[in-house]
Amino acid sequence: MNLISIPALQDNYIWMLDDQKGHCLIVDPGEAAPVLAALKAANLTPTAILLTHHHHDHVGGVNEISGHFPGLKVYGPHETENKFSQISLKNGDKLVIGGLEWQIFATPGHTLGHISYYSAPYLFCGDTMFSAGCGRLFEGTPEQMYQSFQRLAALPDETLVCAAHEYTLSNLKFARSILPEDHDIHSHEHKVQQMREKGQSSLPSTLGLERKINVFLRCDDIDLQNKLNLNDPLKTGSQVFAHLRALKDSF
Repeated sequence: MNLISIPALQDNYIWMLDDQKGHCLIVDPGEAAPVLAALKAANLTPTAILLTHHHHDHVGGVNEISGHFPGLKVYGPHETENKFSQISLKNGDKLVIGGLEWQIFATPGHTLGHISYYSAPYLFCGDTMFSAGCGRLFEGTPEQMYQSFQRLAALPDETLVCAAHEYTLSNLKFARSILPEDHDIHSHEHKVQQMREKGQSSLPSTLGLERKINVFLRCDDIDLQNKLNLNDPLKTGSQVFAHLRALKDSF
């Protein structure tokens, strides 16, 4: 499979997965024009659109793209049902598209109905997990987002984390403010800075890398808890997560 990231809007990525046989699937098309241009340039026909949640910057291009490809199937969580003719998915569902079987994970937090799609090694996690960060809690609770992270953290190190926004540098800056002496965070920030200066994407990441640089995946790390003055053994991972998210919101 050929994984393609399409920059869109201000800092979104729309993902396409090309089966190299003339067909592809599209993930979270926030606008239509760059997707239609990419399809034309690569001579691809989409077989499905996958939606992670209902926010406009993830669904804004669905109707126009569907208009160009009658019969195109649109999949998504229940929260997007009222906006599009689609097939609604829930936690534990399995979906076969283009010869790949996708597992559906409920990953609430950013929105209540947010879902993620996984077919090794690809993880399309929308606005749940970013490289070195996590999504804002617009509808859900810190506990819900923490549990969503735990679910994704159970996947293999080689999992490709296909997040939906280019937030990596700002997330690494926050991570460095928490753990200023962490070599992995400092090194990756320098690498991403060079990539962005060249106009390159920092995504996809890997889950193995995220375990090192994403503080939201390190809530049980004693060093991190000590830095946050949360070394009380009664503090749970979800409480550390909530504290980090509150710090990030005001960063």
